[in-house]
Amino acid sequence: MALKSTIYKADLQVSDMDRNYYGQHALTIARHPSETDERMMVRLLAFACNASESLAFGRGISADDEPAVWEKDLTGAIQLWIEVGLPDEKLIRKAIGRSEKVMIYAYGGKAVDVWFEENRSGFAKLSNLSVFDVPLELTQKMAGLAERTMAVQCTIQDGQIWFSAGEETVQIELTTLQAAR
Repeated sequence: MALKSTIYKADLQVSDMDRNYYGQHALTIARHPSETDERMMVRLLAFACNASESLAFGRGISADDEPAVWEKDLTGAIQLWIEVGLPDEKLIRKAIGRSEKVMIYAYGGKAVDVWFEENRSGFAKLSNLSVFDVPLELTQKMAGLAERTMAVQCTIQDGQIWFSAGEETVQIELTTLQAAR
């Protein structure tokens, strides 16, 4: 018998002064049995950094044809495809062909450096791809914020991200490994 996803509820408040976006999102996050709290919280961070009324979680780990997070327009065309972790270059090429813009929020410490070096030349050819490195010690701190029901505040200003839940705040600065051109 297959294990079922664990359902998390997040009340996410985003104040993104860099994009002039302010919103409240009541989110239901299905955490696949093989997904860690760390990966789930990086998905939530990716959502917060790109928040909009049409952004949604994909089926994620259990579906190769959907990203961790995505945004579609009213016609169903994919505007933004977001992956987290260290995805295979083939998956990213497929995403590039289906979406106007692709982002990767990579995490995993030194594994990110190795993965990016292996894929750097292939990624350099993809003009609508952005790759960000989320520091390992910060993703681990974010994992500690995960609760089945959580209220999360995300404030973004001048490239700095403050990710808070309860009394805990994690200050995050993403490293841009590749920016879309």
